[in-house]
Amino acid sequence: HLRALCSTAPSVFLSTGPTVSGSVVKGEVGQDVTVPCFYRVQSHQDITSMCWGRGSCPVSKCYLPIIWTDGWKVTERDDSRYMLKGNLQLGDVSLTIVNAKEADSGVYCCRVEIPGWFNDQTSNHNVVIEKARISTASPHTYTSEQTSAPGSDNESSFPITRTWPSVSASEATGTASGPCSSTSDCSDVTLNLQNVSLSFPSQQYSENGLYIGIGLCAVLLAILILALFLT
Repeated sequence: HLRALCSTAPSVFLSTGPTVSGSVVKGEVGQDVTVPCFYRVQSHQDITSMCWGRGSCPVSKCYLPIIWTDGWKVTERDDSRYMLKGNLQLGDVSLTIVNAKEADSGVYCCRVEIPGWFNDQTSNHNVVIEKARISTASPHTYTSEQTSAPGSDNESSFPITRTWPSVSASEATGTASGPCSSTSDCSDVTLNLQNVSLSFPSQQYSENGLYIGIGLCAVLLAILILALFLT
């Protein structure tokens, strides 16, 4: 019976300790990942030292420790990426891994050192750091009818109508005297001027012939009257 009592005694001490279960924490590469860990603080006498380490919690201390505190502040740090951002005096000793990497994946031990035999509060946390997910959604395509290629069906829905202003005869005359806006306008104006200039000489020639005929008749009549007087 004494042997049985001695063999069961260590297991009794281990099972009655304040050890808590761990957790699984997932994060992405490049992000800050926080691994939770707390202990109960009712007065200043409850504030105690603790450590974080890589791997499962050993019998004492931390295996491969990465950060240590004296209960009030951080005393040792293996890497500046490991930070305790919680209020240590309130028992928040959660570990924050800044700019996490895939190599940070693994088991982490949180050990709070409580005075007494086998009274340390320990918890193992499995940290999984994954690569950032890349969206595989197809990009949106935006189509504008105004930018359609020449000759497409969209051109029929956008007819282009050009309206030229009407020009009166007086405006045409004023335009002919000024500079031409294009080669075709100049040729039209020149043709109209030629037609006008050609119509004037024929009219002038007919009037001059009429005047010359009347003048000759008057001269002949005067000569005839003079001849009669002389005879």
